[in-house]
Amino acid sequence: MHELFDHTADLGLRIRSADLDTLFAEAGACLLACLVDDPAAVRAREAQVVAIAGTDREYLLFDWLRELLHRSDEARMLWCRFEVAVTATGLTATISGEPFDPARHLLSREVKAITYHGLKLEESDGGFLAEVIVDI
Repeated sequence: MHELFDHTADLGLRIRSADLDTLFAEAGACLLACLVDDPAAVRAREAQVVAIAGTDREYLLFDWLRELLHRSDEARMLWCRFEVAVTATGLTATISGEPFDPARHLLSREVKAITYHGLKLEESDGGFLAEVIVDI
């Protein structure tokens, strides 16, 4: 489960999940929900592999979202499916999506950057809770 919340001039992402793999996948889906009005309109037509090293879970989440945003901006892609495996030394993922199509994808806001402000990832109620603030 994920949700967006207002944060002064920025936007917050709050993600809850029973396990880390799902939490990181939901964080990707939450980032897509920041970018487009109808995330369900984005199709998984092309796939790429992502590998990120890191042992600190919070910074790994930051690096994951930053990488997704970078790949979106660089190739004008929207990512909608995330198969993530988090380990003690980093993560590997297959991300799927399609090129941005203005006839089908209505952009809701521009995410300029992922921030460290308010970054948290903690175990909570038998699962995990993460919060990330994005600069819009």
